[in-house]
Amino acid sequence: MSEIFGIPVQALLGQLLLGLVNGSFYAMLSLGLAVIFGLLGIVNFAHGALYMVGAYIAWLGLEKWGLNYWVALVLAPVVVGALGVVIERTMLKHLYRLDPLYGLLLTFGLALILEGIFRDQFGVSGQSYPVPDQLTGATDLGFMILPNYRGWVVFASLAICLTVWFVIEKTRLGAYLRAGTENPQLVQAFGINVPLMVTLTYAGGAGLAAMAGVLAAPVIQITPLMGSNLIIVVFAVVVIGGMGSILGSILTGLVLGLIEGLTKVFYPEASNIVVFVIMAIVLMLRPAGLFGKEK
Repeated sequence: MSEIFGIPVQALLGQLLLGLVNGSFYAMLSLGLAVIFGLLGIVNFAHGALYMVGAYIAWLGLEKWGLNYWVALVLAPVVVGALGVVIERTMLKHLYRLDPLYGLLLTFGLALILEGIFRDQFGVSGQSYPVPDQLTGATDLGFMILPNYRGWVVFASLAICLTVWFVIEKTRLGAYLRAGTENPQLVQAFGINVPLMVTLTYAGGAGLAAMAGVLAAPVIQITPLMGSNLIIVVFAVVVIGGMGSILGSILTGLVLGLIEGLTKVFYPEASNIVVFVIMAIVLMLRPAGLFGKEK
């Protein structure tokens, strides 16, 4: 069969691959948002800006200091995670007992500040980042040609997302994190440093955003607005999956990426809004999201 509904199979599979790659970024970014909201109750609108900063760290590392992609994949999350520590310790820690709206407004302001700084320094024109030599080329799967780097993005994103889910849901450390957000006084009584756990949680979410930025750098143009162009869609993914649901964010991100890819084949005009249409339907039927818990 060379066509499905009049669409060449190879073109359909190519769009599905592109949708899966986009879904991998959605999953990683929504995972960071879900971790921060689920454990800290902060709607982190600065997440897209931290994703952008991670991509720029990779580009600057290569341009200024000759640091390759693999070094950037470790360095960017560490640097942005350290920035997350500063943000949490100086600003966010004062908002935990307040309405989540205050956290949203503060992080939205931080996103605008970061975007403004990078626009002033680098302009709005895009910067390109090369695919690492080890991942250039493509692999013939018989039914389609798979670019090696796009395959790596899908594999790396899934591995990172599932590792984070396992740590939070299935390990003692994850149990401490969840208990510390539910009853910090009790957990502190057992000698566990709850404020440090909270700080490291935000830093970890920021580091996930930075790692997604490095993975995206060879695929898209690096611009100061790359985060703001993506964060609205990622928030929709988190809402559909259920605010604070880690597994829901991962699965929803991947599935919505595939749906978006299929929409580009069969009805391209709707590809930019299909995620929001799905969000509206889900909220009407299940306000807590597909995997969220009703309160």
